[in-house]
Amino acid sequence: MKQSWWARLAQLGLLAVWTCIWLVQGCGPGPGYGIRSRPRKLAAMHYKQFFPNFSENNLGASGRAEGKITRNSDRFNELVCNYNPDIVFKDEENTNADRFMTKRCKDCLNRLAIAVMNQWPGVHLRVTEAWDEDGHHPPGSLHYEGRAVDITTDDRETEKYGLLAQLAVEAGFDWVHYESKYHIHCSVKADHSVAVEKGGCFPGWARVTVAGGGQKTLSSLAPGDRVMAMSATGQIVFSQVLLFLHQDPESWSTFLSLETEDGHRLTLTPHHLIFLAPHGELHSSEYQAQFSSRAKPGDYVLIHTAAGQVRPSKIISVSVEESVGVYAPLTEDGTLFIDGVLTSSYALVEDHNLAHWAFGPIRIFSSFNQLLWGKKTKQQTIDSKTSCTTRDKAGISVIDHFLNKQDNQSAPIRMEMEGKQSLQRQMSNVHWYASLLYNIGSVILDSSFFHS
Repeated sequence: MKQSWWARLAQLGLLAVWTCIWLVQGCGPGPGYGIRSRPRKLAAMHYKQFFPNFSENNLGASGRAEGKITRNSDRFNELVCNYNPDIVFKDEENTNADRFMTKRCKDCLNRLAIAVMNQWPGVHLRVTEAWDEDGHHPPGSLHYEGRAVDITTDDRETEKYGLLAQLAVEAGFDWVHYESKYHIHCSVKADHSVAVEKGGCFPGWARVTVAGGGQKTLSSLAPGDRVMAMSATGQIVFSQVLLFLHQDPESWSTFLSLETEDGHRLTLTPHHLIFLAPHGELHSSEYQAQFSSRAKPGDYVLIHTAAGQVRPSKIISVSVEESVGVYAPLTEDGTLFIDGVLTSSYALVEDHNLAHWAFGPIRIFSSFNQLLWGKKTKQQTIDSKTSCTTRDKAGISVIDHFLNKQDNQSAPIRMEMEGKQSLQRQMSNVHWYASLLYNIGSVILDSSFFHS
């Protein structure tokens, strides 16, 4: 009993030291690890281009319209007023309507205002249209909900607008359209749906290969199991599952489904990391961990073949679907093959190496526990029991919309969700250490690291 108490005290002490080291490195003099700059490659968007490459009301973009908000409706209280002095609001109606928007829209707009001033000193962001209470837009427009804005720069130099659109993408808008030669249209998801989709993971029916050659669904996987992964040196290994960063058998979430030319199909959330390359000639070590939302037909992923080899496979389609159950296993090596495709264990922060470094204490604790007791920790045992009670694929609703750059009219389809209850369930099923790191990272890291 004494030994157990001291062991747990040592674990907490080690965690505190590790966290302090991270904070000191990030906040100390000079460009510390936590705030190191990352080269930004911004390419101006083309006229009529939109990002992501499907319709605004698609699940993978800003989502469906939820109904017009008027000043007399209860939902008007959901809107906030933006008084940012660094933004010029046209407000031609003189009612402050252009200042009303959802919180998410306001946050994205404020980030964009900073980016504009950094890109063009002396130039400010200009909003020509935000919330519409006068019926000037087509039915179903997100302007009626305060979820869309039309923007320019205050100098109105149209040659800047292509880069302005790309800056809007970087600022976190869920859909950006170089709609007119005279403005950029941007929109966001509803606030409650964004909260529901926090966390990066896979559906419960996704499969991994375990030691011995068998397969398991993620809903039946347990900490302590060893799954096929790739080591830092590029070797195929069976890496131990340490814990679940996110585990919720009941929540609905939006997933991207990537299909390759070899018939592999990977399903994961837009903010989970996957290893991508622009062409198949690159060595596996040259594949970059990126948010899956960046994947597009023509990109390459790494797959594990029946012959036991790892080779590139081209993505031929990307579609959107909604499914129940979200799982994010953390392996000792930080990678794993999901349905035969190599992925990262990490999400939300677009830096696999940084995330793997930050989760170092978890790996140390796991080794420490096994050294002392030769068995799983209490938390892992609890996770195992939870895993065994989940369903594999019950209640799955698939909505396959193959993405076509030319098709901007695909019909929005979405399952009805109880937003607040789903959010509470998801927050309670995100591992505390992952939440801690995310909160620390949001303070010391540049916003460009995060999926907005």
